[in-house]
Amino acid sequence: MSSRARADAVAAVETALQESGLDAERPDAQSFVVALPGQRKLKTVVWLSVGEHSLLVKTFFCRHPDENQGGFYRWLLQKNDGMYGMAFSADEAGDVYIVGRLPLAGVTPEEVDRLLGCVLTYSDENFNAALERGFASSIRKEWEWRYRRGYSMRNLQAFRHLVEEDGSPAG
Repeated sequence: MSSRARADAVAAVETALQESGLDAERPDAQSFVVALPGQRKLKTVVWLSVGEHSLLVKTFFCRHPDENQGGFYRWLLQKNDGMYGMAFSADEAGDVYIVGRLPLAGVTPEEVDRLLGCVLTYSDENFNAALERGFASSIRKEWEWRYRRGYSMRNLQAFRHLVEEDGSPAG
């Protein structure tokens, strides 16, 4: 691809971010790091990198699961089927990312905005369900530890059902 196509793609990303009111860090001339606010996952940090042939969109989703690895990764693979422009993937350690690539010819401000919306939606809407599948025991231990010490349970309320079905004190 020509340097003109790369420059146009960079300009499209800049325009999309500006129109969305999002601030981005610029690690280099072709890359952007954007923090998107969420509900369940409070912040989704997205890496956008304009390469020689495509725009890479990537975000860390969660670390490798503590338990139920087969069920956890199977669930993520099933989620991939309905995703637009990206998919869940895992690195060699098993940590999970959401990754997408778009050919430079398709990089427009509207498409960048759409991809950012998608990555935020996929990250935010699937976060708690992923934690339930891969970290239920850790969540229960954290709940019990906070309960015994009288600490706030506010950010664990979404997982209350895990504790109630286990018979532990729900606080």
